[in-house]
Amino acid sequence: MTSVNYFLFKKKKKNSDPFLIKTGKFGEARNKSFYRPAWAEDAYIGDSNKQQELVGQNFNVNYLFIIAAFISILLLLLLAKIAWLQIAKGDYYRSMAEGNRIRTVRIEPQRGVIFDSTGNALVHNKPNFLLYFIPVDLPVGDDLDTLILEIEKIIDSISAEEIKAKLAKINRLSLEAYQPLFVDDNIEYEKAMKIYLKSSDWPGVVLTNKSVREYYYVADYINANSAASKNNLGYSLSLAHVLGYTGKINEEELKKYGSEYLPIDYIGKMGVEYFWENELKGLNGKKQIEVDALGKEKKIIGEVSAIPGNSLVLALDINQQIKMESLLKKELEKLHLQKGIAIVMDPNNGGILALVSLPAFDNNAFARGISRTEYETLIKDPNQPLFNRAVSGEYPSGSTIKPVIAAALEEGVIDENTSIISTGGIRIGQWFFPDWRAGGHGVTDVRKAIAQSVNTFFYYIGGGFQNFSGLGLDKIVYYEKMFGLGSQTGVDLAGESDGFLPTSEWKEKTKNEKWYIGDTYHISIGQGDLLVTPLQVAMYVSFFANGGTLYRPHLVKSVINGATKISEEVKNDPIRGGFIKPYNVRIVREGMRQTVTSGSASRLQSVPVPVAGKTGTAQWATDKNPHGWFVAFAPYEEPEIAIVVMIEAGGEGSSVATPIAQDYLTWYFRDYKNSE
Repeated sequence: MTSVNYFLFKKKKKNSDPFLIKTGKFGEARNKSFYRPAWAEDAYIGDSNKQQELVGQNFNVNYLFIIAAFISILLLLLLAKIAWLQIAKGDYYRSMAEGNRIRTVRIEPQRGVIFDSTGNALVHNKPNFLLYFIPVDLPVGDDLDTLILEIEKIIDSISAEEIKAKLAKINRLSLEAYQPLFVDDNIEYEKAMKIYLKSSDWPGVVLTNKSVREYYYVADYINANSAASKNNLGYSLSLAHVLGYTGKINEEELKKYGSEYLPIDYIGKMGVEYFWENELKGLNGKKQIEVDALGKEKKIIGEVSAIPGNSLVLALDINQQIKMESLLKKELEKLHLQKGIAIVMDPNNGGILALVSLPAFDNNAFARGISRTEYETLIKDPNQPLFNRAVSGEYPSGSTIKPVIAAALEEGVIDENTSIISTGGIRIGQWFFPDWRAGGHGVTDVRKAIAQSVNTFFYYIGGGFQNFSGLGLDKIVYYEKMFGLGSQTGVDLAGESDGFLPTSEWKEKTKNEKWYIGDTYHISIGQGDLLVTPLQVAMYVSFFANGGTLYRPHLVKSVINGATKISEEVKNDPIRGGFIKPYNVRIVREGMRQTVTSGSASRLQSVPVPVAGKTGTAQWATDKNPHGWFVAFAPYEEPEIAIVVMIEAGGEGSSVATPIAQDYLTWYFRDYKNSE
């Protein structure tokens, strides 16, 4: 047997498969090969060279390590992705998955009510039909377009294009798609019923009954059902500046306040509604529901009730508010003016009994959803009806600042017997600083200076003259700060201004001028660059009324717990006191009393109780009338009321502001107080 035949014989005995290729042990580079004899099939292959074929293998085992490393990296990346999905984003995708069947729905609490000090409700919650989408449940494509067109046919206040623009901002694969998307509110009853009947077949479309605020005592709410009409009280449009209003939450507010609100919610926008939002809102409840394929509720799995918002009781008395507004409005109409302010405060605790700023606006227009035309009319009005002048307006104080400048008593610059001779003004070089009365007021002490508003006396004690040393700028600014000027009072209303106290450093920096003695004279009589808010003036008038304690002005006096209905007084400790000796306070009070008995406000002698006061006339423009001020408190011995009245560009305070205070105080002490 030849060697070749022997080889084939041995192979067949060991393995009957003639096509099995056996490999042996290989070295580092090339393995040994063996010779394969020609197969029968080779006869049919047209290979003229008839080269013999070698069967073998050529491979570098080091490549195995590279492949293994590559596979390991892929596995690590895969594991990392799985970990990220399961751990980092687990809650997110779990919520999305659960949202397909089980959802948590917010239960909105009832918003708290606002009452005046006599128990009158100033606002109530009115039912309101609101339409929103749950984007994840909406159909897609042509079905969605058809649904939107059907909705547009029913409610004409929003177009199909606007609805589509809202939806375009939502990613259907995000959790945001499970949140309500506001479409429209204040939907008329008939239209709401049409939507309700069809909404059961509209996936992702929800019609709900959501409360909106409706405010009493405003001009367009006087009807047979209103509290104002039932009590025959009249109305106060300026109450809008106090209460403010609620409106639909915007994107910025939604980001700021977080998970407590939904895109369909209403939120306080200004006034008490804004400042006390956290108290009024209440605490959300929630319920777990099972939904069907259309996203409609099938059954409730669990529920946690909402806690109603707290109600607020104001120090404000709606009767006093309405009366003061009517008097101010009447005087403004007589003068053919529109801008005025009046504040009534309890001097013994800082409670605001009335706060009037004219012109004003209808807050119900904002609560129900103001139209673009209405809003543009308001913001383009040159009289700025949206501007709360009582807390945000800054004005020169005029002579109403003089009781504060009389703090020179505290510094020993003067005493109650110090007198100067008023001859009509004083002259410094070429500059003349006049009294308001030609020829002057004669011999004048501090009481007479307050009563008759003698400028010369305050030039002396403010800036000094010749051999007489006055307070000087720094001391004036110090005491004005002690009385609360130059900073916010802390009233529970947003948008309060600071006022302004000028200094020599400020003047050099902003005007590039040094401070002159004339500047000190000007701020000593409430002119120049000094600016105050009417509320700041009411605060320091109350200081003299109560005998020397500065209280923070405030509107809310108590909070009624929404769950327990228990009322809790709002803490209102004094800001400060004792910085003016009681005797010096008494001297200033006596001067303010003489303003009525023998001074510039003698007409108030007709009021049934003794009144103390101070007139003021503040120059603010060379070509316009000055602002007219009057401040007062009554009764003189045991004050119950502090009052501030200011007519913008009205003229002399004794002529335009004093009559309003006279009529108000007469009504209060003769009529209103006796009727309680």
